[in-house]
Amino acid sequence: MTRLRGGAALAVAMVFAGSTLVGCEGLAPPADGGGPSGSGVPAGGDGRAVNPLDNPDGTKPGLAAITSTADRARARALIEKVGTKGRGPRTGYERDKFGYAWMDSAPRDVPFSHNGCDSRNDLLKRDGEDLRFRSGSDCVVMALTLNDPYTGQVIEWTKSRATKVQIDHVMPLSYDWQMGASRWTKDKRESIANDPLNLVPVDGPTNSAKGDSGPASWLPPNKTIRCSYSVRFAQVSQKYDLPVTAADKEMMLRQCGG
Repeated sequence: MTRLRGGAALAVAMVFAGSTLVGCEGLAPPADGGGPSGSGVPAGGDGRAVNPLDNPDGTKPGLAAITSTADRARARALIEKVGTKGRGPRTGYERDKFGYAWMDSAPRDVPFSHNGCDSRNDLLKRDGEDLRFRSGSDCVVMALTLNDPYTGQVIEWTKSRATKVQIDHVMPLSYDWQMGASRWTKDKRESIANDPLNLVPVDGPTNSAKGDSGPASWLPPNKTIRCSYSVRFAQVSQKYDLPVTAADKEMMLRQCGG
């Protein structure tokens, strides 16, 4: 690994620090992020990814770009239906209140639940290509190729470096909690945490950088996917009757030409 010295190291440190301190004042689009850590692979296409407008239950692969004028108009119409309210306190939020991570026992109306395979592996199988499984298993994915929608890069993933690919909750669970999920039943929280509509395998460091941000303060570095990301955020919001902040809704509309 190349070491940065002197002024170069200071410059990088200042950029990193700035990225952690910038709030969501105003509605300038979030700054572009870097490429995936450790990928070293040229940018790829959408692979098998499906337009989210044609994938309302999230059971089809990926998050393809929305490019046509007609589809972008459909996207804006969908986002316009999303309700808004202020973001509440994070008080009381714990990941376990949405069930243990990647459970297969979410309510039966959640796609892929109770199929004998945990939700993380379900999503890796949904979006990955060239899948290789653990010996004797048709569930546990040991390696795959991922066309990452958030960075536009192709990632060659193996389970030995598991965090290189993470499963993103498009509408983050802490965000859900602050927008009303704190008052939900346990079953409903387990549903949104394991619903494939709200889950996308992506570059791990990029997902970590997102945290629990809404679209006004974080968008995928890959600009071509930002309208699709906004549509998926809106689809989850509508399915679970969860509002978004006014700033988030305005930013979502802007990504689709509104």
